Amino acid sequence: MRSLLPLCSVGLVLALTACSTTEATDDYSSVPLTIWADEERAQAMRTFAEAFARDVNRRVEVIVVDNEELRASFLSAHSTGLGPDLLVGPHDWTGELASAGAIVPVGLEEDDAELFSPGALAAVSYDGRVHGVPYATENLALLRNTDLVPQTPDSLEAMVATGTELVDSGAVDQALSLQVGEEGDAYHIHPFFTSAGGYLFGEDPSGDPDPADLGVAAPESIAAFELLAELGEDGSGVLSRSTDATNATSLFASGAAPFLVSGPWSVAAVQEAGLPFAVDPVPSFAEGDPARPLIGVQSFFVASGASDPDLAEKLARVFLDDPELSVILYEADPRVPALDEALEMLTEQDPNLEAFQRAGEGGLPMPAIPEMEAVWSPFSQASADIIGGAEPAEALAEAERIIIEGFDEQDSGA
Repeated sequence: MRSLLPLCSVGLVLALTACSTTEATDDYSSVPLTIWADEERAQAMRTFAEAFARDVNRRVEVIVVDNEELRASFLSAHSTGLGPDLLVGPHDWTGELASAGAIVPVGLEEDDAELFSPGALAAVSYDGRVHGVPYATENLALLRNTDLVPQTPDSLEAMVATGTELVDSGAVDQALSLQVGEEGDAYHIHPFFTSAGGYLFGEDPSGDPDPADLGVAAPESIAAFELLAELGEDGSGVLSRSTDATNATSLFASGAAPFLVSGPWSVAAVQEAGLPFAVDPVPSFAEGDPARPLIGVQSFFVASGASDPDLAEKLARVFLDDPELSVILYEADPRVPALDEALEMLTEQDPNLEAFQRAGEGGLPMPAIPEMEAVWSPFSQASADIIGGAEPAEALAEAERIIIEGFDEQDSGA
């Protein structure tokens, strides 16, 4: 493994150049390599870009684009022949970006899958080719207050019973913290939804998500939400719209809830609070299917309009040769490294990483097909409405109607 060259100290700015002295900058090629990322990911790119720039004698600029605008801005820039050399984003953008011709394959093959966490390379594949380089994975797990709950619950029912007993005793305020909110959260409800038998898409013969088999309002999914409704506001109250993205982690970190369903992004706040905790897989219904969290893969995408395609691909792949670069990315943005060698380097430092990876085993990569974009909001809203007391079949039928309209708009190019 080659060692990293000393890095310049840089601040967080909208455009990050490779070095801070005029003399050093003058040695670089005058045309910079550009990376677009949201602010959180751009933070992780800082020292990564610095190291690469020195190694190849080429300026690298990291341009911060708001997360809500990043994908649309990238597609818009592509259509006008502008834009970055690389994009950093989640793998579920793969299908839309590849079908629009905005990104290109990155030269990885199926044999390279053994270098990564299970499923990571498949997640960034589209139409039989690998279109991204995974650098981190993320999935939900169950965070458990070990002072209040020393043993891992063996089912969702056991978790609910334990949490309810703690509420009844006055030890906590609520049995479980799982973000729902007024608009719902498809990502966080998905493990329980699949355990209860629901599904979003069927699979085509190659095993990819099949938009022709939309499962949102299928009988299995209606039955799943009838079961989940029993945990909602008109049932036991374990699931509530009052728990959302703004308070879910703090409810657990403050000791108000004994369990939290969340991802590695919540760990820092829990550790800062000094709460003793363990990371377990999300529990399944005792008589149900496995709980399948959605797997997210943060990736480097090479733009089809890159000014220097070969160098852009080299930057996207550079950390395969130097796992220390994955460590740099982790230290700036603590998500589980997708590269197995980097994960091994970090596991001793943070055993929670391996625990999150175990919790993701059997998970489902977020569908990387363009049609998924039309699913998130209607399905999320239906889940919130049902948890709030709406009739499952009606709410899911309305969600499916809106989703199919979204499919039609995509097909028409609207």
